[in-house]
Amino acid sequence: MTETPEKPLFIPLNAEWFDAFERGDKREEYRPSGGRWNDRTCRPGRRVTLSRGYGKQQRLHGVITGFRIDVDPCALPAWRSLYGDRGPAAVITIELDRA
Repeated sequence: MTETPEKPLFIPLNAEWFDAFERGDKREEYRPSGGRWNDRTCRPGRRVTLSRGYGKQQRLHGVITGFRIDVDPCALPAWRSLYGDRGPAAVITIELDRA
């Protein structure tokens, strides 16, 4: 019996953050820690697909190289603008495939 390969973790991003990953300025993505974003689903070695929004036109592919929990992400302005005082955050470190 053959094992089905695991699907890459899909992470939709707004244009600003997608472009930052594409330029190489961003390597970590912050998401609210929980059922979808945890050490089981975001484990190092898992493939990842970053998408500019939910469309299929602009995608980046890579691998998760690190995962940690930030118990106080509220100091980050981008976090506060999206999630307010909600925490903790799953911090996913991603290395993109380079052509």
